[in-house]
Amino acid sequence: MNLRLPKKKHLLGPERARFAAELKQAYLNGTSIRELSEQTDRSFGWVHRMLSEAGVTFRSRGGPGRAAGPDTDTDTGGA
Repeated sequence: MNLRLPKKKHLLGPERARFAAELKQAYLNGTSIRELSEQTDRSFGWVHRMLSEAGVTFRSRGGPGRAAGPDTDTDTGGA
């Protein structure tokens, strides 16, 4: 899948929908928005907007396997 676009190329109509679908598939396969931004040479906001137009349900921030820090423990061990 080639996600590189020429600089300042405007995507319209079916071409835009096709490209959004390609971005969506890559995102659903685990590629981050930041990585897609680098691959397409487009801004994070542009990629996010395209994914939104494609109907993506976004993952939570921080990626997979993000462990809770020590300050998130609610057990105070006393009283």
